[in-house]
Amino acid sequence: MKYYLNPPDRILMGPGPSNVSYKVLEAQAKPVIGHLDPEFIKIMNEVADMLRLLFGTKNILTLPISATGSAGMETVCVNLLEEGDNALICVNGVFGTRMVDVAERCGANVTKLEAPWGKIIEPDNVKRALKVKKYKFVGIVHAETSTGVWQPLDEIAKIVHEAGALFVTDHVTAIGGIPVEIDKLGIDAAYAGTQKCISAPPGLSPITFNEKSIEIFSHRKKKVQSWYLDLNMIGKYWGGKERAYHHTAPISSIYGLHTALNIILEEGLSNVYKRHLTLGRALQKGLTAMGLKLFVEDEKYRLPELTSVYIPPNIDDKVVRMRLLEEFNIEIGAGLGAYAGKIWRIGLMGHTCNINNIILFLNALAIILKNLGFNCDNSDAINEVYNYIKGY
Repeated sequence: MKYYLNPPDRILMGPGPSNVSYKVLEAQAKPVIGHLDPEFIKIMNEVADMLRLLFGTKNILTLPISATGSAGMETVCVNLLEEGDNALICVNGVFGTRMVDVAERCGANVTKLEAPWGKIIEPDNVKRALKVKKYKFVGIVHAETSTGVWQPLDEIAKIVHEAGALFVTDHVTAIGGIPVEIDKLGIDAAYAGTQKCISAPPGLSPITFNEKSIEIFSHRKKKVQSWYLDLNMIGKYWGGKERAYHHTAPISSIYGLHTALNIILEEGLSNVYKRHLTLGRALQKGLTAMGLKLFVEDEKYRLPELTSVYIPPNIDDKVVRMRLLEEFNIEIGAGLGAYAGKIWRIGLMGHTCNINNIILFLNALAIILKNLGFNCDNSDAINEVYNYIKGY
């Protein structure tokens, strides 16, 4: 029996992964070389330099972990947290909840600071929590993938630093789509993913640690519980004059990331952020013009690259998503947790973020919804999109 690999070429408008440029795919087909080859070391250095630009940092310890974004989250927690440490973790969606789980597995005493899904974490609530107890670690999600909330960080960063805690941030859906300002905000450690606005295949998690956080994991009482994610060793492979073997890096994936980052920087970060903001808001205008209600009520807290929208009454979530996939080759995401079957999550990230995909999606969605009995007008939606872009 022969097995043939022939995946369909979808339009990926879910919460990730996003579509990948053929330049990135071609880069991953280049010859594999050794993970300590001088030419590969050069590529590693260039990847780290480009990641610093996207993170907005000069941190020496900036690199991609050889696993997905959740491993980036785990890398931060296992290196910075030890048994009995106090951690305050902000939760307003699935990925704040996941950070709680990971921190508890590290033996930390975790306090959850919760806000309703679709709402931000209010700075005053963080300030109150930090007056109750001394915390080593405060974690928060910048772009909550389960809801589409864009969390402001500047005021909370000041509050956390005044309390003497480490400020740790999740940028998995943020990086490459909205500004990430590690040094400006004084963020101590952060992690991200490659498969969303960076538009590289899943499998790598960019991280960055400042000198304060490096000092902490360099002088732990006990070894980092994860050998694979121990930055005391990984850092020696990714930096320094003499590279020390730690693990065999995913060579082809690093090639792909290198190319994806280069594409972003060639466009220019300010242009990339403007494209995401303009087209993301245009999509949201189009959806509301169709009579749909957006999940995040306040526009200033609504991500441009990920939009959550309520499913109309009497419309079957799975039927619509399956018809989009089968009839129009478009993938969108389902709701998670308590909002499964109640919202759709629509991504407009990286290589996927273009006007053609918006128009195709809105027309396809309108056709399906009208066929299922929901009265909507796709012409109004398209006009709203073009009017917004023209007036931006």
